[in-house]
Parts: sequence; C-alpha cells; structure tokens
Amino acid sequence: MKVIDHINNRNGPLFSFEIVPPPRGRTVQDIFDIINALVPFKPSWIDVTAHSASAYYNERADGTVQRRIYKKRPGTIGICGIIQNRFNIDTVGHLLCNGFTKEETEDALIELNFLGVHNILSIRGDGLNYKKNIAKDRSVNLYASDLVSQMSNIKRGLYLDELSLARPLDFCVGVAGYPEKHFESPSLKQDIFYLKKKVELGAEYIMTQMFFDNQKYFDFVTICRSEGITVPIIPGIKILKTKNQLQSIPSNFYIDLPDELVEEAMGNPDHIPAIGIRWAQKQVEELLKADVPDVHFYIMNDTELVVDVIKKFR
Repeated sequence: MKVIDHINNRNGPLFSFEIVPPPRGRTVQDIFDIINALVPFKPSWIDVTAHSASAYYNERADGTVQRRIYKKRPGTIGICGIIQNRFNIDTVGHLLCNGFTKEETEDALIELNFLGVHNILSIRGDGLNYKKNIAKDRSVNLYASDLVSQMSNIKRGLYLDELSLARPLDFCVGVAGYPEKHFESPSLKQDIFYLKKKVELGAEYIMTQMFFDNQKYFDFVTICRSEGITVPIIPGIKILKTKNQLQSIPSNFYIDLPDELVEEAMGNPDHIPAIGIRWAQKQVEELLKADVPDVHFYIMNDTELVVDVIKKFR
C-alpha cells in the first residue's frame, strides 16, 4: 500500500519508523532484529535511508595516503524488498540526488518496482566530499525538485530514453520539509516556496525533519497551508537518549532544543533516556490530539526507547 493510501484510509493513529542500512560488514540479521522489535506495534511503513559513496583516506606504513571511495552503508533497495516481502510491512526507499546520476536513479526505480516497493522519499542528500566524475552520456539531478520531476515522468511511462512499449511505474513520492527551515535556505518563506514547487511537480506528502517543539511543526503547517500546500505533512520526531546529543543534534540537523528539555537533561544527565521518553510521549500525545496524518520516528536502528514511547499509545 502507498503512504498516501495509509493516510487516507487510517482508522486510528499511524506510526512509522526510519532506519538506516547496517554498516558494511554486517548482515541482514541486524535488520531482522530491528523489525522484530517493531512488529508488535504495527508499523504503517518503514523508511530506509540511502547513502552515497564517500572518500576515505588511509595512511600507509610508508607515509603515503591512499584514497578509497565506497559506501559505508549500502543496501537500501535490498532492505526495502526484504522487509516488505518477509514482514509484509510497506517500505519507503530513499533516493538521493547527490552521488547518483539520473540513469542510476532510473535503474533504482525499476528495481524497486520489481520488488513491489511503491513508495519513494525524494531528497537531495548531503554534499559529497569528493568530485564524482560523470560520463558525458550521463546526467544528474541537481535538486530534489529535479528528482521529483524524473519520478513524475516515469509514473507516466516517460523514461530517459525513448522505449517502445514502455509502461508507467506506480510510485507514491514524498519530499522532506523543514519546520525550522533548511540550513542552506535564506529564509523559511523561501524554503516553503521551493517545497511548494516540489508538490506541484508531483510530491504527494511531506515528511518533516525532526523537531522537539511541537509548536514549530504546527506553525510550519499553518504557513504551508497559507501558501497553498494541501498535501499531508507528517511530523518526524526523535527521542533524546544521551547528553552528547544535546550538542550533536543541533550541530548535525540545524535545529533548536527547547530550554525546558535542555535544562532538565543537563540537570539530570544520568536520567536522560527517561527524560527523552517522557518528552517524546508528551509530543506524541499532543500531535495525536491534533489529528496528524502519522507520527514518524527517527530511530537510527535503536528500538529500545521508541518501544517505551509507543507502547503507551498501542
């Protein structure tokens, strides 16, 4: 089932989760352990993140430096397929602009379709730390709007090359939204201008960046609606677990943490997991009262705290 169908047909609260592929060298059992922990709570769907290759530098014994380019976390397409077909849980495959050509994107869409995966989250992705050489007969999507446009074309049977008897591929396409604006955007208004463009090109729902202050989500939805964006806007939340995250989350995701949460966590560092659980439960309760389309948890493959949060509502 598509994400938009889950939302339109919901009869009660929906909960979805986002996981990352295990590091290179691990096995699919890591995924099975995560999904088995989530199954009792009836996930509506599970997002699987994508990762482009990066450059890594190793100093040899003779003092020279070796550069290697590879993916630390491969497997997005395969993980989507095995979750969906082994656990009968719908999946959302993430596709990126950065690090991938349009041709590679088209191949990924075809493979996902073969596996029965019909949900995609279209995002630009982090910048590369090396220059990827693009062959002259290849092209790239520079922005998430370009990626959405390519997906909309393939939904109409329009491939990069003219193909005889080409059939359309059926996908539900989502895009990312930033209640506290994307860090590269000069203003929230400008950010929402480009978000609306992605919706006009075919995005059917918006998944927000994590936030810890629900009012920022509510304000974001209000502004989006005033600008004519009518698609569902799904709130994404993360559970605070460690003292280090008080610095790493704002640094990595360019968001603010509420003073009340920071002060309680700083004053009780040994109890931060319990504080994070209570805060997330309060967020979820308020979001559900507002009849949000779904509550999406960024769990980073750590199911311990999310289970404690969600069992209150299942």
